[in-house]
Amino acid sequence: MNILFFLTPKSEVAYIYDTDSIRQAIEKMEHRRYSAIPIISKKEGCYLGTLTEGDLLWYIKNESNLSLRDAEDISIMDVPRKWDNEPVDVDVDMEDLMNKAMNQNFVPVIDDKKCFIGIITRKDLIQYLGKKLVKAQLLAGGMHID
Repeated sequence: MNILFFLTPKSEVAYIYDTDSIRQAIEKMEHRRYSAIPIISKKEGCYLGTLTEGDLLWYIKNESNLSLRDAEDISIMDVPRKWDNEPVDVDVDMEDLMNKAMNQNFVPVIDDKKCFIGIITRKDLIQYLGKKLVKAQLLAGGMHID
């Protein structure tokens, strides 16, 4: 199966640029209600990593007296990240995609130039597999569905 069937394109995904400030990241994550957000390079559009709420909380905890105003002047690239969601190429097979999705709530998808083209969410994969399971069970029981 072609993984592009599951792709949420870049135009529909909230992401942050490597040039954004901590405050911009916090506000975008709050507005979209994301617990993690992709970071892409503003210049090339390449996927650089994933910023999580935990990364931000640890950074804020370790910075004494950090105000929201101060956060406007600190690059998100200054925030240490615990891990980055590993991206997949557009031609990845379903098994590799599923293995990545088991450990991350979204999988960034990149093209052959490493440019970010969108994400595949674990939720979308689970919904698809759930529908296939129900269909298989109905067919095994002699019922036919379209």
